[in-house]
Amino acid sequence: MKTIVETATGLSKYVFEDDADVIVRTDRIVTPAFIIGDLNGDNSHVYDNVTPPDDWIGNKYTFDGTTWTANPDWVEPEAVEEGDV
Repeated sequence: MKTIVETATGLSKYVFEDDADVIVRTDRIVTPAFIIGDLNGDNSHVYDNVTPPDDWIGNKYTFDGTTWTANPDWVEPEAVEEGDV
């Protein structure tokens, strides 16, 4: 797997399969399924060949290139009840 980490916070924002083309540009990151407009080559880093935690969700963990650490500010999302959407 690979992860995109926001450098200011160390938060792992996205994960992709290792063979996914993730193109980091000066103004955005282009992925196979979408464009990330708020991350770019100046404020993020892509780490390859990583193994995220089994319960990984964007922003739930920080990653420093070696170690995954639970984000102390993480709050589990509330369950959505049928009819709430």
